[in-house]
Amino acid sequence: MTQRVAIVTGAARGIGAAVALRLAKDGNAVAVLDLDEGACEATVKTITEAGGKAVAIGADVSKSDQVAAAVERVVAELGAPTILVNNAGVLRDNLLFKMSEDDWDTVMSVHLKGSFLMSKAVQSHMVEAKYGRLVFLSSTSALGNRGQANYASAKAGLQGLAKTLAFELGKFGVTSNAIAPGFIETDMTAATAARVGIDFEEFKKATAASIPVQRTGTPEDIAAAASFFCSEENGFVSGQVLYVAGGPRN
Repeated sequence: MTQRVAIVTGAARGIGAAVALRLAKDGNAVAVLDLDEGACEATVKTITEAGGKAVAIGADVSKSDQVAAAVERVVAELGAPTILVNNAGVLRDNLLFKMSEDDWDTVMSVHLKGSFLMSKAVQSHMVEAKYGRLVFLSSTSALGNRGQANYASAKAGLQGLAKTLAFELGKFGVTSNAIAPGFIETDMTAATAARVGIDFEEFKKATAASIPVQRTGTPEDIAAAASFFCSEENGFVSGQVLYVAGGPRN
């Protein structure tokens, strides 16, 4: 089987790192992309020590020139990318009356603009190969969440982007899907607990009580979903949103 080249954004840690590791385990060469290239080295080392192929790439996904340069590096060092997982994201939570314009713009730029720029930069390689897998990391917050007008709007927008690209690129053998995680144990959720003054273990315990499977999620749970969407076998599932949240979501 031909080795595919995957790019995972926001892959220095958390969900992104877990997805990069899983895609490498699946046999793909992986570009581990994050704002800080040095922070990607640990993920790259884990992949290469296991016999995989990976490269660390530093780029701000909200900047078109940096995105173009990053994709050029991937092509030069690994080959043309035909898998893209748009995971890069930030939080700037606040209630609407306290939320600044910068809070709004930063979240929109990283999540939505970043995913748009990355997808646009790789689509030509996918079209040429007549094969591609696009995955967008949405969230259960897309359904609405107090204090996250910016984040919820961006995550809902990513679902629309995924569905639209499924229509536009399907005829070229490209699938486009979104994953909407629920509560996942990451530095981001730990920071949320700290911000509201709750011990993270207590925060997880309280959250788990409201989840049908009675536990919180891990980055590996999301990586498993990404593995399916990025697989060779997944050529007839496109334009879908998969809620990985331990129970049903509307």
